[in-house]
Amino acid sequence: MVGIVGYGAYVPSYRIKVEEIAKVWGDDSVALSRGLVVNEKSVPSADEDTATIAVTAARYALARAQIDPQKIGAIYVGSESHPYAVKPSATIVAEAINATPDLTAADLEFACKAGTAGIQMTMGLVDSDMIEYGLAIGADTSQGAPGDALEYTASAGGAAYIIGKDNTLADIEETYSFTTDTPDFYRREGQDYPSHGGRFTGEPAYFKHVLSAAKGLFEKTDSKPEDYDYACFHQPNGKFYLRAGKKLGFTSEQIKQGLLTPNIGNTYSGAVPLALSNILDVAEPGDKIFVVSYGSGAGSDGFTLTVNEEIKEKRDLAPKTQDIIDRKQYVDYAVYAKFKGKIKM
Repeated sequence: MVGIVGYGAYVPSYRIKVEEIAKVWGDDSVALSRGLVVNEKSVPSADEDTATIAVTAARYALARAQIDPQKIGAIYVGSESHPYAVKPSATIVAEAINATPDLTAADLEFACKAGTAGIQMTMGLVDSDMIEYGLAIGADTSQGAPGDALEYTASAGGAAYIIGKDNTLADIEETYSFTTDTPDFYRREGQDYPSHGGRFTGEPAYFKHVLSAAKGLFEKTDSKPEDYDYACFHQPNGKFYLRAGKKLGFTSEQIKQGLLTPNIGNTYSGAVPLALSNILDVAEPGDKIFVVSYGSGAGSDGFTLTVNEEIKEKRDLAPKTQDIIDRKQYVDYAVYAKFKGKIKM
């Protein structure tokens, strides 16, 4: 069965607190934190971008997979903040991990679910025996205009997954997707910051797609919430995540391990891959995991996984997600604006 052979996560160490941003714009930080269920977010330093995040996560995934990178036949990097408009991030990753030249590579874009789309693509290539291993990465250094609501959540981070058939630490048993044309969030070429539909991004965007994908996956697998030990969803903020879990019938115990937004913000394409990596860091053999991503525009990918014995041997071969998150240094708004390029010279 196709599954995860190795995984790795990375989150920049810099952080900015909600109250620091609110102070600049005269907003109520307490109300914002309570309403969004976000306390602080990660900030990429001046020398970090989607490519560097993807490379670091990929190297950690390789450390866990314990495979020759030359056996990787496909690399897909999903992001909406690739450093180049014309120049793939995937080739940078391929060269950095010594996987070139016998492979296919591409950058993917589907808002916040581009990383999970990459997992599905590598699953198909591996399952059809076209390649032995595939590498799928979800990573972002997301943007939010100064003073916009997105500035309180848009952050940076990512995770990488090596997909294969042998020595899997978790089998991907089923996948299901739900997709429509729903323009809740968009950015045209050349624009510095995205536009969003405000409350429209909740309904009929996020909740319609996440809940529909989850219900479709339940039907396809003939399962129910109580059949799973862990569940995680896309998390544009903590409020949406918790509400989605409750609506689907999951308990707080099932979903708490995947909730990272309160302490690192919304890592966009990295959000669900990071949530899953944090779950894999603590899951035991036999545990079942339910995953649903979301990308504006709009669509959701769902997966069911079962953890294998290999997890015990592999997860300590690279830094754990929570340990990476715990390494942090706070910055003020001026440094944050400098690192994010909000100051135009």
